[in-house]
Amino acid sequence: MFSARTGISCQYDGCVMKNKRIAITGLGIFCAAGKNVASFRNALFGGKSAIGSLDLFDVSSFQGKIAAQVRDYDPLACFGRRVAARLSRADQFGAIAAGEAIAESGIRGVYSPYDIGVCMGAGAAGMIQGEQWLREILSGEEGRPSLLRGILPDRTTTVLSRMYDFGGYQGSITTACSSSATAIGWGADLVATGRLKAVLCGGSDALSVLTFAGFNSLRVLDPEPCAPFSLGRRGISLGEGAACFVLEEEAAATARGAKIYGYILGYSVAGEAYHMTAPEPAGVEAARVMANAIDKAGVSASAVGWVNAHGTGTPLNDVVETKAMKLVFGERAAKVPLVSTKGLTGHCLGAAGAIEAMATIVALNDGAVPQTLNFRGADPECDLEYCHTGSVESSAVVALSNSFAFGGNTTSLVLGI
Repeated sequence: MFSARTGISCQYDGCVMKNKRIAITGLGIFCAAGKNVASFRNALFGGKSAIGSLDLFDVSSFQGKIAAQVRDYDPLACFGRRVAARLSRADQFGAIAAGEAIAESGIRGVYSPYDIGVCMGAGAAGMIQGEQWLREILSGEEGRPSLLRGILPDRTTTVLSRMYDFGGYQGSITTACSSSATAIGWGADLVATGRLKAVLCGGSDALSVLTFAGFNSLRVLDPEPCAPFSLGRRGISLGEGAACFVLEEEAAATARGAKIYGYILGYSVAGEAYHMTAPEPAGVEAARVMANAIDKAGVSASAVGWVNAHGTGTPLNDVVETKAMKLVFGERAAKVPLVSTKGLTGHCLGAAGAIEAMATIVALNDGAVPQTLNFRGADPECDLEYCHTGSVESSAVVALSNSFAFGGNTTSLVLGI
């Protein structure tokens, strides 16, 4: 059912986690919608989008001029001057989110530093500082080499490992918008296989001229705040931020009395091999990665209470994800809410999957399904339940979080409480 297509595709389903439950013992977030978990939770159910005017750089020449920019942010309020100067904007966001997650978990000092690893998803990384370096060079200045420190996408992982003295495995995932969702799944694998006792994982990304210009050139930026699954939607709204999780085996977390926020029950990663920017239109490939994630989690599709969609707000993506839901859930699809939180946070690219996984865990713990913001009218091709009118109460203990990226890089996480 999920492979009836001409072409080549690949699949990685991660480790089977049925016999070793991977617990989430630390949560941290820093984005336009909230600068810690508490404020993010309030925003998630507050019904107000964080997408607005953008003044981080000059957008006067672009058709799209809005984004979910982190505002009222002073690096020197969070870091010493010398430390701040060595960190890109993306590194800073990652360090703040990681600090909250690590503090919540109480993991430091519990395990050897060599038993704790870091796995982060990345996108443009420190590109905005690199762009500043280029402007200095073009204006005839010498150009400060320090601005290039964060330009490599593995830099945030290295920064976090050194900052928090974690000497275990270091990994950086760069699969466009699915990067940080894959990093979370890979982090869970590292614990499930016994390679590490604990993992700090997630993603961080910052707005830059490069990404903003690129999406403008593709004509996929909506001039208004993105409206997933709505009639008249015209594309995405970009965002920035970071989200981090601390993962460890449930038995070990319980033994040390750690608070458990939820579980990574399973995940699947696939390559559609269909098109560089467009999803496979029938939804077959999206359905395949979702169904395989559910299978690897050791649960049935009937156990999934709702789905946090990739939900970009582009005309094609939202229809494809709707079709995929029907393939996975059959007649039950109309009763499984499919929501997008990108109308709140914007599309945070390399950090999107982690931020949306955070929204999923927070909502599961709150017993609610978040609202899909910015509704403009019902689209007959999007005929499922999207919670456009507000968040709803839910008794769900399992939810899916989808990240479907350019290049056909698809990841589905199965999260539970």
